[in-house]
Amino acid sequence: MTKTIDINNRRYLGSKAGLLNFIEEVTNKYCGDFNTFADIFAGTGVVANHFAKTNKNVIVNDILVSNFHVYNAWFGNMDVDKEKMQKVISNYNELTVNQDNYFSLHFSNTYYSLRNSRLIGYIREDIEKRYLNNHINEREKSILITSLIYAMDKIANTVGHFDAYRKNGDLESHILNLKMPRLHLNNNRNYIYNTDANELVKKIEADVVYIDPPYNSRQYSDAYHLLENVAEWKKPEVHGTAKKMDRTHIKSKYCTLSAPDAFNNLISNIKAKYIIVSYNNMGFKGAGRSQAKLSDEDIIYSLNQVGSVSVEEKDYKHYTTGKSKITNHKERLFVCEVGGKTPGKTIQNSYEKKLVKSPLNYTGGKSKILPQLLEKFPSNIDTFVDLFGGGFNVGANMIEPETVIYNDTNKQLTRVIKLFYDYEPRDLIVQIEKIIKHFNLSDSFRNGYSFYNCDSNKGLGSYNRKGYYELRDKYNSTRTSRKKDLMLLTLVIFAFNNQIRFNREGFFNMPVGKRDLNNSIRKNIYNFSNAIRLQNIIFKSTDFTKVDFNIDKSTFVYCDPPYYLGVASYNENGGWSIEKEEKLLNYLNDLNEQEVKFALSNVIEHEGKKHEMLINWALNNKYNIIHINSNYSNSNYNKNRTNKEMSKEVLITNY
Repeated sequence: MTKTIDINNRRYLGSKAGLLNFIEEVTNKYCGDFNTFADIFAGTGVVANHFAKTNKNVIVNDILVSNFHVYNAWFGNMDVDKEKMQKVISNYNELTVNQDNYFSLHFSNTYYSLRNSRLIGYIREDIEKRYLNNHINEREKSILITSLIYAMDKIANTVGHFDAYRKNGDLESHILNLKMPRLHLNNNRNYIYNTDANELVKKIEADVVYIDPPYNSRQYSDAYHLLENVAEWKKPEVHGTAKKMDRTHIKSKYCTLSAPDAFNNLISNIKAKYIIVSYNNMGFKGAGRSQAKLSDEDIIYSLNQVGSVSVEEKDYKHYTTGKSKITNHKERLFVCEVGGKTPGKTIQNSYEKKLVKSPLNYTGGKSKILPQLLEKFPSNIDTFVDLFGGGFNVGANMIEPETVIYNDTNKQLTRVIKLFYDYEPRDLIVQIEKIIKHFNLSDSFRNGYSFYNCDSNKGLGSYNRKGYYELRDKYNSTRTSRKKDLMLLTLVIFAFNNQIRFNREGFFNMPVGKRDLNNSIRKNIYNFSNAIRLQNIIFKSTDFTKVDFNIDKSTFVYCDPPYYLGVASYNENGGWSIEKEEKLLNYLNDLNEQEVKFALSNVIEHEGKKHEMLINWALNNKYNIIHINSNYSNSNYNKNRTNKEMSKEVLITNY
């Protein structure tokens, strides 16, 4: 009796054989009972096989012909003469071939010995003859090719793929031994494809579509070119040390810089109840070729356009080629309920939900103390007024009010904040990338640090210096426009500590920084933009006394003015005086008389000095003084201070 093989008995990059239970658990949790499961980047086919065993109708697809034959062997619906197949395979295992053929002439003494190369070439040619002479049907042909491919994989002189072979491998000790695939019965409900996934989804429908695309720049057509050559058997010319054929027709966009666009196009055309995306958290871990081409934000953005999104994760040992030591590797499943109750709004996951942070590191920004502030804010707010909006950390997280009013006297800043509201985050990224390319700035997200002869410790400032200052000069000489706003946003991303500062003449004057549009900044842009685009925001840029809003009990005014006792970039040129401070306090008294709730962030003590006017104002009007635990690491007045010199921040409220 011929020995058998299962579908998972092969080495394959990114195989999910070790994650099948996790995938099934998550699928059952979110999708419940369903009938059709589509695996459109199926690879080895183990995920589709797992669900086929649970009596699901499966749709299985891959762009590689070698994988198509595997699927046709296991999932095909043609009748199979098993006894005949076992006899043919047994005969192959008893062969001795002494004549050279296409395969031995090109591949002997590389991935395989001369003896095994002659066998492989002879067997593959014999399979083709049997099929052309109608001695075997299409599925039986696939069974024999699958048996050959699995046998080749078992003895290949490689580290698991065919990008290269071992120079000093022990070729002669390996014996080619074909085995019979252990087949399923009753496959009439399965559909098998060998095409581009982006085109396939336009033609199929399924209850669940499972997506496991390539994660990085390592093309599967490169890793498995030799098996693909054997599967197609077109006998092409091969070249280079690795003996690769022309693979242009099977290159994947998901291994290139166009991966986010390809993914977005894919998701937009899927017809399903649920979409499940498998993707790891490699990011920029490991060697450059191992770094992910899709970010979490890319995935969530695309899925969030068609439904509500959840994320589950599991620790998983990552395969490497030995060059990278990967720690804390996690495999994630992004689950999208298509047309869910809150499409485009809900992003739930297994991580603790976090407040969004402004991409602008505006001095005195309240991102670190947001939880303290929000828990002190009143409920039942219809209109939230962020009177001194700054980087908009506070207003961006006010999701309940019907209307949010952003105001800041810095017109340039206001226009930049409005970019996040007016543009889809992906479109905004595209606009920034155009400026990056035009001024020859770095893009470590796409290329990594080594591409620019830099590392993450020293940063990218030396590389970006020339382009950054050219961009800064261009910005300062450009008239007000949307293009100028985009230039300022790009400058801030590349500026020292991502800060905004203008001199007395109104020119942006921050020096170049160490970072660029990296994964962290991109994440902030996506999260921040998606958050504020769910709000109804009115943008203003005027003196705080001239901001119009509804005067009623459901209006709440939050004030985070320049601190009179502090010296920050927005206040270093005398921008906030004692007269303006008094004017603001009188303004808040007027709001109080009109029964409008307000909260004022400020400091009552700084560098040993007390803000007597502020303290007396709060006490005399019987306002509440709530002490805040604050730490602004980017504030000048907080550097190298002792505990006695640190600022005492407060929130003063009239409710």
